[in-house]
Amino acid sequence: MTHPSTRAGRKEWTAFVVLLLPLLLVSMDVSVLFFAVPAITEDLAATSTQQLWIFDSYAFALAGLLITMGSLGDRIGRRKLLMLGATAFGAASIAAAYAQNAEMLIAARFVLGIGGATLMPSTMGLVRNMFRDDAQRTKAIGIWSGAMAGGIALGSVLGGVMLEHFWWGSVFLVNVPAMLLLLVFVPLLVPEFKDPRPGRFDLLSVPLSMGAVLPVIYGVKRMAADGFSVPLLLCVLAGLLVGAAFVLRQRRTRDAMISRELFRHRAFGAGIALNSLAMFGMMGSTYFTTQYLQAVLGKGPLEAALWGTLPSLAVGVAGPVATVMGQKVNKAYVIATGFLTAAAGFAVLLGTGTDSLALTLVACAVIACGIVTVMALVSDMALGSAPAEKAGSAASLVEAGQEFGGALGMAAFGSVGMAVYRHDVTRDAPAGLPHGALEAARETLVGAVSTAAGLPGRTGEVLASAARDAFVHGMHVAAVGATAVLVLGAAVAVTAMRGARATERTDHPEPAVTAGR
Repeated sequence: MTHPSTRAGRKEWTAFVVLLLPLLLVSMDVSVLFFAVPAITEDLAATSTQQLWIFDSYAFALAGLLITMGSLGDRIGRRKLLMLGATAFGAASIAAAYAQNAEMLIAARFVLGIGGATLMPSTMGLVRNMFRDDAQRTKAIGIWSGAMAGGIALGSVLGGVMLEHFWWGSVFLVNVPAMLLLLVFVPLLVPEFKDPRPGRFDLLSVPLSMGAVLPVIYGVKRMAADGFSVPLLLCVLAGLLVGAAFVLRQRRTRDAMISRELFRHRAFGAGIALNSLAMFGMMGSTYFTTQYLQAVLGKGPLEAALWGTLPSLAVGVAGPVATVMGQKVNKAYVIATGFLTAAAGFAVLLGTGTDSLALTLVACAVIACGIVTVMALVSDMALGSAPAEKAGSAASLVEAGQEFGGALGMAAFGSVGMAVYRHDVTRDAPAGLPHGALEAARETLVGAVSTAAGLPGRTGEVLASAARDAFVHGMHVAAVGATAVLVLGAAVAVTAMRGARATERTDHPEPAVTAGR
């Protein structure tokens, strides 16, 4: 039975609401540029390579520095790191909004990624510290997971709405008021937590961790976009080799960046693996459905984004329900149910055609509910099994696993879907196409629709119809693969997590600085 003194009160829950601000903004920043790219390209005369780095510089900085920032927060204090990150995030948002050229915007986006890497593990680590009661912590992390998933969807809508009324820089300026609120209220509401015996900071592990993460993330993202190539494969292999060196150092160094104590509890390692697997499966949905709404159904960007938010509404119900069930039933079975629910959503996706808006939205909602159920409970079990003084490092590993899982899922399902698409388009395209038309149609569905619009009469209609059918077929094949992965995840959850318990540790450090001081 939990001692009453460990239960969080109104002050902690108010602080939790404040901590949701950076979480929403960091997750929104992943998708907020989707509709702004044409305006940015025109205004800053960005090349195609620069467009790529405007997107990827943020994601790479975020993924590459998560582990480092989680360890740093354990040493200097999670609240202090959160404040530093909020300052950097706000300043970089202003710099991005008023960038005069593509290079300035890429640099600002990179700093935004650094700020995001400090905010993400800090917020989750602080949640772990503030909510010492198992049931309350589970509930808080369930809300946290739902907010992160919802933020990605809201980012697209917010970007579209802002661009309807303001210039492209406005999508960055919306971050500034939230960061100012954070800087005002966090010192008043959130106590400081840090490891009382942190040891020295392992500087050599910083480049090793980045060298492990960045090449792998870059390689799989580019393979998802451009297809398989030997240089990209070598890039991934180089990252894996550096990763092996990083793991070896963590095992042998006394003051390692990642404490070996984290992995003494089975729930921690299993939680990270299952979280990564859930994100891997999730990409089988996200990669295709966003394109389906626009290129297959012909929705405009803002309309597609608005339709795409509907499945996110179900997430708001799934998170709390999952946390309640996790307190009444063995969490391993609830996690397995989440995996099977998401698999059922992909099964529904198999019934879609080229005009199935409602069915697609239902499938996405079911998938999202299942994935959020998994993420909420496995994140809670992983963090609950970690020592409180290592909460920042634990949170960074959970989030790094999500980044890896998402990138690998995007590459795997994107490659499978694109292979099916190209095969079908080549087979079903009408004969006698002008020179270069088939090649353009095989590249992307958007390219096929654009090419078809310039062809006369029946030829253009046949090419557009063949391309849409091919895309849906590729989505179906990827959905079969995602279903298999998620069913496997359910089996692993029952096997690996059934006897694991995220028990509250007794080694909580007292706040180094209490709220209000």
